[in-house]
Amino acid sequence: MQRKNNNSYNNANESIKNHNYPGLISAAFRAKLYKELLTLLYKANSEHIGSSLSCLDILTVLFFSEMGKADKFILSKGHAVPSLYVILYFMGKMSRATLYSFHKDGTTLPAHPPQNLDRSIPFHSGSLGHGLSLSCGIAESMRLLTPKNKKAARVYCLISDGECNEGQVWEAAQYATKRQLGNLIVLIDKNKLQAFGRTSDVLGDSASVEKWKSFGFETYSCNGHKPEELQKTFDTIRSRNTMKPKVIICDTIKGFGVSFMENKLEWHYHRLTDELYKKAMKEIDARYEN
Repeated sequence: MQRKNNNSYNNANESIKNHNYPGLISAAFRAKLYKELLTLLYKANSEHIGSSLSCLDILTVLFFSEMGKADKFILSKGHAVPSLYVILYFMGKMSRATLYSFHKDGTTLPAHPPQNLDRSIPFHSGSLGHGLSLSCGIAESMRLLTPKNKKAARVYCLISDGECNEGQVWEAAQYATKRQLGNLIVLIDKNKLQAFGRTSDVLGDSASVEKWKSFGFETYSCNGHKPEELQKTFDTIRSRNTMKPKVIICDTIKGFGVSFMENKLEWHYHRLTDELYKKAMKEIDARYEN
């Protein structure tokens, strides 16, 4: 029961779809997205590279295969916004010149998402823990405004596993369950690292299936770097269509796709030198050449 995606791909110059699984993303297009993201971060001399790489596949499936035109997305882990900017660029929501103004004086694309409805960013975000509360409000308003004989549009909220340390996340989770926000889907980028260490060493695993299930969520887990797994999970959610809020715990790797960044805490902060940028681009080519 895969949903027909109504988004456009004005800046995508090659095949997006993977013909082995209808509706999914081709390896060539994934490589193009990864290289664009690395180039953007390199030219901007920006940090948060590892966090952006860990969620790019999630955003790719979400925007190019899953979301409908009326659906909304909140990026609660706002420090990973370079990935969202790249996605919106390939959707034709901004020019290349605008994309590459990122992190520069006078830009409309700062280091955390600004509210811009034309670019599909409903709210500012980045103060960790707030995004799920915003998403609950949007989901409930959508449901209240939808005629009873129709299905409400969905709200997708991407949070990080480290962000699950925030108390406001759990206040919002209780609210979502109590209000039966079945049109809310939370995606957790579980890369197992946060600003100062491994999530297991800071406050333990707050992004576990057991914990979210105990708060009344319909829980799922998948490999966040395998588009076919994520899309099948979305399809399952759509086929069940329950009144419970949903959470998909996506097992990811910080710095995914670049060997010297993968599972390295320092790539929460490090920036790309000329040499490391060239090395990273070669690794992406090698990973997706087949």
